[in-house]
Formats: sequence, C-alpha cells, structure tokens
Amino acid sequence: MITTISLNPSIDRTVEVERFVQGGLNRVVDAHSVAAGKGINVALAASALGVDAECIGFMYREGARLFEKRLMLNATAYNFVWCEGSVRTNIKVRDRERGEITEINEPGARVGEADLDKMTELVALHAENTDCLVLSGSMPPGCPKDYYRTLLRTVDGLGCRCILDADGERLALGLEAHPYLIKPNRFELETMLGRELRSLADIRDAARTCIDRGASVVAVSLGADGAMIVDGDEALYAPRMAVDVKSTVGAGDTMVAGFACGIIGDSTLEEMLRMGVAAATARCATDVSRVVDRALYSDLLGRVAIERI
Repeated sequence: MITTISLNPSIDRTVEVERFVQGGLNRVVDAHSVAAGKGINVALAASALGVDAECIGFMYREGARLFEKRLMLNATAYNFVWCEGSVRTNIKVRDRERGEITEINEPGARVGEADLDKMTELVALHAENTDCLVLSGSMPPGCPKDYYRTLLRTVDGLGCRCILDADGERLALGLEAHPYLIKPNRFELETMLGRELRSLADIRDAARTCIDRGASVVAVSLGADGAMIVDGDEALYAPRMAVDVKSTVGAGDTMVAGFACGIIGDSTLEEMLRMGVAAATARCATDVSRVVDRALYSDLLGRVAIERI
C-alpha cells in the first residue's frame, strides 16, 4: 500500500489563450478544472499504475465533492481531516502560441492546532498499515515549516519507508528526520545547498551531500534533461525519453508514484529509476483527461537508458 499526504489540496483551473498579453485583455479559448494537489496526484498515479493507494489530508467543505468524485472514479481510497472553509484554486494560464504556462496559486485556508493534532494522529494510524508514505507539496497557512519533520518523526519505527517531496526550508528541516527518499528538482537542490549545479557530476555530489544530511536515496528530476538517482554506493542517470508530449502537468508527481511503486516492490536503485522515469514520461504522453496510460508505462520501462555517473 502507498499512502500519500495532501496538506494543501487545490482545484487546478487551467485556462488557455492564443497568446498571453501581460497587462492587457486575454480571451479564454478553452478551460477546465480538476481536483489536484501533489498528494492527490501521486495517489491517483499510483492507482493508475496498478498499486493499492490511498490519500489522506486536510479537506474543506466547499469544493470537496470534486475531490471525492475523482478519487472514487480512479479507485483511490481517502481519509480526510475536515476543516471549515473552501479548497484553494490555482490558476494556470496556458499560452498556446508560446507553449508557456503562467501559474497563479492561492495559499489555502488556514488550519489550527486542533487540525494539526488530528492530522498527526491520522498519519500515525495509516502509517502502521502502509508500505510507503509520501509527504509532498506545499502547506496551508497555520502549518509550521517543520511539520513534515514532525510527521516523519511521528511515523519513525512504524515500518513504512517515507518519500519527502518538498522544497526550501520544509525540505531542509525534513531531512533531519531521515526520510528514505527525497525528490528535489535541480533548482530546489541548488536553492537548498546555495550553489549552482552545472554538470551531472555536480548534481551527483550535491545529492550525496543530502545523503550525508539524512536521506538514504536522492532522486533529482531534471526536466528536459532527464533524472538522476543516488544512494550511498551508486549514481545513475537517465536521459529524457523521446515521446509525443501532450502535457507535462503532474509529471513530477507521477515520477514520485513510480519511485513509490519501486520502494514497495523492494526494487534495485536502477529499477526504481526506470520506474520513475517511465511513469513521468508516460504521464507526459497521456491525454490530459486521464491520469497516466499504464500500458504505455509498461512499454517504456524497458526503453529507459541508464548511465552510471
């Protein structure tokens, strides 16, 4: 079982314009809304890849139905700490001509101490019956920056391996609780370590710094340049796979789902990298109306090229 934590769910509202004009009039040519948030996305992707998955997190009375419907339609279990207020809306403006996306994200509704206590208890309860716990995404107002560290320490010794996909201070503090795997992108890794990473060797060495600071495995997503995975013994790199890209939205979360599938199957480091890259690539090549094409994922698994760095 894979259990994901969604502390700050969002309704992602995508609007498309022919050419975005900053400070001017923009006419929408297409629009759609979807229940999202990193924890939601990872759980949905894991389910689509054929693994039992569930999502726990904060949920708000206004807007919740969209999430319950999407999770049920995709056979993904859920359990929420219910809060007053409404789910935040994140707006993505897609410029068709340039192929660019401008994002405008709301912070989310505030949670209180009682909500945090309930969430900590819920996470501990589910951690006892899961193989892999995924902590990912932003936090709502009211969440302390060290809350991921708190949750990681809460589940320590309960038998599940944890993935932390966060940025900034949330990632740095979370590392102190020794997650099994972290998944920064290049920019997040550069920001945390305070230096530019110009080569694959630089990225490998930076990842090993994170291992020295508490992680067992570091997977670095490099966007169009592929991905790298590093543990105490090996550093493996997979270049980008050539596919017909339909949407990159959710690719990083689907990569995390692939890694989680590898963890619960006790896969080797190379197998985990193949699963993460194949999952993310399949997401990019899948129509936006679906989570991820499982058959395409299976086909891509054997085509991921691996290099040792």
